[in-house]
Formats: sequence, C-alpha cells, structure tokens
Amino acid sequence: MSAHVSDDDDTDGPIATAGAATLRVAGTRGPAFAAPLVEYLLRLGDDRLVLGHRLSEWCGHGPILEEDIALSNIALDLVGHASMFLGLAGEVEGQGRDADALAYLREGVQYRNALLVELPRGDFGFTMVRQFLFDAHSVLLLDALSGCGHPGVAALAAKSLKEDKYHLRHSSEWVVRLGDGTTESHARVQQSVDELWRYTGELFEHDIIDDAVAADGIVIDRAALFSRWESMVRDVMQRATLTIPEGAVMASGGRRGRHTEYLGHLLTVMQSVARAHPGASW
Repeated sequence: MSAHVSDDDDTDGPIATAGAATLRVAGTRGPAFAAPLVEYLLRLGDDRLVLGHRLSEWCGHGPILEEDIALSNIALDLVGHASMFLGLAGEVEGQGRDADALAYLREGVQYRNALLVELPRGDFGFTMVRQFLFDAHSVLLLDALSGCGHPGVAALAAKSLKEDKYHLRHSSEWVVRLGDGTTESHARVQQSVDELWRYTGELFEHDIIDDAVAADGIVIDRAALFSRWESMVRDVMQRATLTIPEGAVMASGGRRGRHTEYLGHLLTVMQSVARAHPGASW
C-alpha cells in the first residue's frame, strides 16, 4: 500500500536529497523550502483545511437539523486544527507567513493535501464514507504524533486528537447505519466506497519528507499505521454489510502538488475574500 517517492518519479524538476538547502517535492511548479518540517506540517494542515471546507458546504443542507449542526461543527474543528498546523509551519518557515497567508495566498500546486479530501462533496453517504476513511487515518496518525519527539507537533496532535476521536465515532456510526439500512442507502454507500477506495493509498505513502523529519523527532511507521487502519476499516465495513474493493489502483500526487481540477474550484471560493481584499484584517 505504501509508496516511496524517489528522484525518478514523474516531476517537473529534481527532488533534492532530504538534507539539501532547498527541497522540492512538486518540481519546478512548487515552492522550495529550507526545512522539510514545513512540508510535513503543510500536509497535516492542508488535509484538514480542505476537508473542513468540503464539510462546510453542508451548512444549511444537512439531511436533518442535528446533522446539519454536527457537520458544521466538525468542519470548524478541522479548520481549527488546520490553523494550528499551518501556523506552526509558518513559524518554522520563518518567512513571515502566518496561517491565514498559507491558507489563502498559495496557488493550487503549492497545496499538499491528499486527493481524497478535495473530491466534490457528493451525497450524504459519500460524505460520510470519505469522512470515516479519513477520520480513521487521522486518529491513528495523531495518536502516533502525540508521542513524537517534536514538542510542538506532539502538542498540536494531542490537542486535535481529542476532537478527532469524536469525528471518527460520528462518521463510523453513520457508515454502519447507512450501509446496513435500506436497499437504496446500502447501494449508495457501497458505490461511494467503490469510488473512494482508490484515494486511500496516498494517506500511507512514505517519501523523503518522512525520512527527513526523523531528524526533528517525527518517526511514523506507515506500514504499521496502515495495518491498524485497515483492521479498523474492515471491522466497520463488515458491520455495515459493505464490501471493500480488491486490487484497486491507487491515485497519488496531492502530496507533491499535483491535484484534481476540483481543488482549483474549491480554492477559488475559499480564497475569494482574501484575494479580493489583500492585506485586510477583521
């Protein structure tokens, strides 16, 4: 399931060694950072920022009032987590960019989120399946990061983990309810699993950024993480009477700045106010 990014990968420019002064993971289209830790933090922040925005699209459109409020609150949680990770990324970068600048003033190729989180909202079943697949990964990753050797990352991970556990309980319960529900709800959710599964592999990729941040005390065993995630997911899918696709070819590219067309549309909306009023503050 894991994939290693090497110098031979299809990029527009060379991928520098982990200890190089400038590190490019998106080729010539992407920015160069002095610290791989910045790239790592952007991945954590961008995943949550983009998914939070996707969930916010349900505000006022939830199937029931309580769920409308729940999804809006989860979206706020994710954007809050993103703000913390992006804020730390700006501090480590040392170029005067805060969380707002990183969120609203970058181009699409400079985002490091996984492709899974940028896909369109879809119906409620699609949203819940996507949320569950991400939540299961996020809880396990944040739990591991909360014990890592970087004090700042560990503190943010521990703080985010408390809310992520609620997110996972919420999304997993909905997957079971819909999957083991009516004929129509089962069919819709199964179709969502079939469509989304190919985007899960990217969550467990290991590349030179992961190697480099080991020097900062961040060491995550992606293979072990995937094993725990797969066990958790299979348990929920079994209770939901859903079938996991076999032999899916995994999509990749988001970590290196190569995204679907959907991210561009999302950023156009998300960044519209900040770009229309540069330098404004509220």
